[in-house]
Amino acid sequence: MSTQPYHDRDGFIWFDGEMVPWRDARVHVLTHALHYASAVFEGERAYNGSIFKLTEHSQRLADSAQILGFQLPCSVDAVDRACEEVIRANGIVDGYVRPIAWRGSEMMGVSAQSSRIHLAIATWAWGSYFQEEARMRGIRLKTAPWRRPAPDTAPTKAKAAGLYMICTMSKHAVEKEGYHDAMMLDWRGQVAEATGANIFLVMPDGRLHTPFPDCFLDGITRRTVIDLARARGIEVVERAIRPEELANAREVFLTGTAAEVTPVGEIDQYRFTPGEVTRLMIADYEAITGQTRSAASAA
Repeated sequence: MSTQPYHDRDGFIWFDGEMVPWRDARVHVLTHALHYASAVFEGERAYNGSIFKLTEHSQRLADSAQILGFQLPCSVDAVDRACEEVIRANGIVDGYVRPIAWRGSEMMGVSAQSSRIHLAIATWAWGSYFQEEARMRGIRLKTAPWRRPAPDTAPTKAKAAGLYMICTMSKHAVEKEGYHDAMMLDWRGQVAEATGANIFLVMPDGRLHTPFPDCFLDGITRRTVIDLARARGIEVVERAIRPEELANAREVFLTGTAAEVTPVGEIDQYRFTPGEVTRLMIADYEAITGQTRSAASAA
């Protein structure tokens, strides 16, 4: 992954309907979203010049905005077209796409009914979310110090910027101890997800178990992998999972647009070996997305 700062790059960003030079895509320091987290976003992958499940992502962006009490300044179809336009303008074949919508700087205070809604879309070449060697061996997770909130305390069905504050805090906390990511429990103490990906367990009954998404995102990649597993005749069980059940799991993997399908080798004191089901899901996901990454995208 490139270490070049994101504010200082060549290329273009789609910004409020115009293709703007990358370094000129700026917002004011008194933008409401910066102070009050009134922003929603998406993460998408482009493979071979095509954005995987683009309309599902664009629709979720619109739905997230509605949950936060505002509407996107354009239709879902228009968001689709803008995403396609920006990857062409930047010459992205295999990469990442980041649409974001937010309340602007017209009002400063908790209430911001008259603030303008902005929409921007950026894209860049991006390979594996985790270092490839660690990813194939199985990444190391530790239980996060923060928990996913109850659905009556936060807009948990929205991909909203504010919900990721505890993810950053949790990931930083465990990275200091040499782990790759954190596993987050929910407010009840049940297994929820990683900081930016859903989690699956292969249990001794041969079935694939995953937490029911009642207080975190039902990820697009999560639903894709469930469909892929069922197409292979693997039964998928969505249910409440207690952390002590990790002791019985044979395989564990994460799913997400950034993480794709990533094997897990360790969570706290529990150890796992990436096995047949994990390998099948990786292969099937790569097949459905048509992955043929260039050397540049893995840089």
